[in-house]
Order: sequence, then C-alpha cells, then structure tokens
Amino acid sequence: MQTTPANQVITVADISNREFLETYAQPGCVGLIGGATLIDRAIRHAERHVHPEKLGSEWSHALVFGERRPDGHLWLLESDLAIQRKHIRLGVQENRVGKYFDEVAVPSLAVLDFHLDAAQVQSVLRESLELLANHTRYSLREILGTLVTLRRPEQRAAGNPLARDNSYYCSAFVRYVFHRAGIDLTPGLDPKQTSPEDLARTPLPHTTYLLLRKSAPSPIQRLHRRVKARLRVVRAKRRGAGA
Repeated sequence: MQTTPANQVITVADISNREFLETYAQPGCVGLIGGATLIDRAIRHAERHVHPEKLGSEWSHALVFGERRPDGHLWLLESDLAIQRKHIRLGVQENRVGKYFDEVAVPSLAVLDFHLDAAQVQSVLRESLELLANHTRYSLREILGTLVTLRRPEQRAAGNPLARDNSYYCSAFVRYVFHRAGIDLTPGLDPKQTSPEDLARTPLPHTTYLLLRKSAPSPIQRLHRRVKARLRVVRAKRRGAGA
C-alpha cells in the first residue's frame, strides 16, 4: 500500500455524477452510494446507531470499482438486488458505472481510495470475481440480522445471527473481498455485520472524494410535514378559542 496522508476528505461540488465517477473512481476503490428511494432512506436512518451523534447516514449501498473494459466503460462489482423488466438479479454482479449517473436517484456519492498497489488491486478484484463466478447471493436475511445488532455494539464483533452460506449484502461483500486480500477495513467487526456507514468510517488511511447533494423529501416525509403543519394550525385554533 502506498504512503498517503491519513483520512483526507476532498469535497467536490457542481459536477454531475458521471463527471465525478469518471474522474475519481479507480480500480480497487470503494464506492458509497446515497440513494433516494424509500428503502435507501430506511437503511440510512437505521445506520444512525453507528454515527457518534446518532445522525442518519448518507450511505445506503457500497461497491468495488473494477477495470475499464474494451467497451470504453468503467465497470463495478457489487452485491445488489436489481429488478428489470422480466428479469431479476439477486446477488453479486457486474455493472457499468453508468448505473449511478442519475442525480435524482443517487444524490450523493463517495469514492474511498486506499492507494492500493497493483498487486492489492488485482487481489481485491480477483476475490470479487470469485464471488461473482460462484453466484453468491444477496441476503435480505443478513441485512435484517445486521440491522438488529446495530443497536448493540458489543454484539457486532460476533457473527451475523441470520448468516447464510454463499451470501453477502453490499457492504458485507466489500468488507469480505478486502479482508480476503489481506486488508481489514473495519477491525473488530464481523464482515457480515458491516454497514455502508462502517466503511465510510474505516480507520484505514485513505482519501475520500465526496459529492453530496440534498435529496428531495420522500412522499412520506412530505405527508408527515403536512400533517405536522395541520396539527399546529389545529392546536393554535384551540388555544385561541380557549383564550
């Protein structure tokens, strides 16, 4: 691993997701995704137990950047649930980085560069491709096991209570392939207890390239705000009537 200042954060603004990824994503880097769907928001909210100030996380998904192929595109490896028309992919898969170019669906992105040497990059990618070749599944059950133990830090070093063979969710996949390559991103934490926020807070020296946007409120959040506003009006009228 090359020598680099520990834990630099370089914040980038006023560029598209495409420009950000094309500029900063390199083979062997970790990608963090801040999605805007209801499921993404729920995951980010649950990760507040990892945050020292109990704030929701910016991150709902994690992946490993692969190599640029002869098609001219940079590819990535991830464990994800992908639903397309008449086709569902559930598990470790390869995709082009263009999957995350949509700024509305993905308002926030991060690239974690651990400044790996060429041999380490090849080791991380080799381990990722091994899981791909073995048709490793995406485990919703293991996500539930991790979410349960997020409230109990003392239990997170132990194995996931709902672990399955040949299964990894997104951030557990990233943690596992780096561990197999001899790089421990989250010391003291079981691979299948790793959340995207844990990866964002890795103590391993690295540079973080950060692109953050404020996502639009979800329909549920908008409804909640309208209900709260309506209740304030009703309470104000009651106070006025009782005066």
